[in-house]
Order: sequence, then structure tokens, then C-alpha cells
Amino acid sequence: MVIVDVDEVLGLFIEGFERFVTAQGFEFRLDRFALFQNIYRPGEAQHLPIEDGRRLFDDFFGAACGEMTPADGGAEALRALSARAQVVIFTNAPAQARLARSQWLVRHGLDYPLLLGRGPKGPMTAELARRADAPAAFIDDLLPNLDSVAQNAPQVATFQHVADPRLRPLAPSAPDRHPRIDDWAELAAAVEKAIS
Repeated sequence: MVIVDVDEVLGLFIEGFERFVTAQGFEFRLDRFALFQNIYRPGEAQHLPIEDGRRLFDDFFGAACGEMTPADGGAEALRALSARAQVVIFTNAPAQARLARSQWLVRHGLDYPLLLGRGPKGPMTAELARRADAPAAFIDDLLPNLDSVAQNAPQVATFQHVADPRLRPLAPSAPDRHPRIDDWAELAAAVEKAIS
């Protein structure tokens, strides 16, 4: 089984969110790995209050999450992996995004079972791996999710992938715990080896 996140793994979330925020009259300055602290009113030095950023985040998922650019190589890599493993898409998107997200996945050749979650991904990943009763791998961009999986399902191989090249230098990594592979072709080869 291969369990895969969407935002910044299969789709360029930051690029899509930036486009949305800009259309709402704000500036998006990608200078830190802290989503809401990158949103500013034009010309201001202090970022938007976090609660305002959260509202924009919810609005994005309600109106524009179906307009993300797919990550290079993701669909092809999962197509190859799906020949030997069940692929499951597991994303922490809000419930109102289910239809737009599933349509986006289908439109970009990623028509696999979709799970929406909230919070740490370890418990659900552990349950999926238990049901599959087969070697499993988990791919995400966020260390807390990777660590949660390692804690709750230590038998599952974990991999970090950050799709947006602008975000890669800012993203915290722990290669001693979770190999970080930002090229989908290389990642697919490593995942295939891990579940063989």
C-alpha cells in the first residue's frame, strides 16, 4: 500500500493559495515555512493576523482548491506504483473541499481512493496498514505527519516530498528519520524498493 498526501506532494498548494490570496487583495511573501505568516496587507511589515489567514485558508478550500497545478511526475509515479500496490490519497483538507479535491484528482490522472482527515496522520495510517496486511509506505511534506506515522505505525516506510521548489529550502527535514526525495521518479523507485 502507498499512502500519499496531496498538498505540496501531488499538487502545488502554495502556488494555488498564493494566487487565491493575491486575488483577494493581499500579498503572499514566501519567506518562511509558516503558511499564515506569509500573508500581508500590501506594503505592511507585519503579517496578517493568524485568524484572518485561517479564514483565507478555509475560503481557498471552499472556492479554489480545484485549481492547483499538479506536481511534476506525481501522476506517472503513482500510475507505475499502482501496478503493484494499492494507492490511497490521504489529505487533511476541510470537508467542504471533498468534491473539488476528488474532481481535481480525477482530472489529473490521480483517481485513487480519497480519505479526508484532521490532525496527525499516524493513527489512520496505522489502521490502513493493518487492514492492508502488506508492506506500506507513506509520503507527506510535513514532519509532524511523518513523525506521527513513525510513532503509530513503525512498520510503514516514511518519505518526505516537497513539490514546490521555492518551498524546499524552507521546509524542515529529518533525513535520519524520513528520507527526503523531492523528485517523483526517484521517490517512486525508493518507495517501490521499500514495499518490495
